[in-house]
Amino acid sequence: MSIHSEDPFAVPVEQRDPVRRLRGRLATPVTILTAGETRPAGLTVSSVLIVEGDPPRTAALVGAGADLVDAVEETKRFLVQVLEAGNETVADVFAGRRPSPGGMFRSVETQSTQWGPLLDGVENWAGCCLEEIRPLGDQLLIVGEIEDLHVGELDDPLVYFRGMYRRLRP
Repeated sequence: MSIHSEDPFAVPVEQRDPVRRLRGRLATPVTILTAGETRPAGLTVSSVLIVEGDPPRTAALVGAGADLVDAVEETKRFLVQVLEAGNETVADVFAGRRPSPGGMFRSVETQSTQWGPLLDGVENWAGCCLEEIRPLGDQLLIVGEIEDLHVGELDDPLVYFRGMYRRLRP
């Protein structure tokens, strides 16, 4: 895993991809997806949907080169974890924007679950069984059936808007 060297905001506004600019105007919760046991992988993802139904499902868009994709394909399971404000550093580590000597899981405590590592302190999560991974635009869509979930208090979620972490509370 390497730290991203490109800065998407270094390009002048008039030359930026309008689709990316519009996507940046959608305030989204910051989540971390994890998978794997012997070789755990994780990724900060803001493009996540929770879909009601019988069974309930989740869908997430991730980059095709993400280690997480390999771990999900191998185990057929993954966790979606919703972050609270104050977890910006963790989000940056899992996004590859901040170094974590020894790997991203060195910087956090986790609990082992059948879906992958659960970050300590995360109260809102869904354990999912993989249904499919398919291309969608320049990314991959990971769809999973929610097998178990936990909904805890979340008064101050971590939100991503226009390239920055934000808080809903003043």
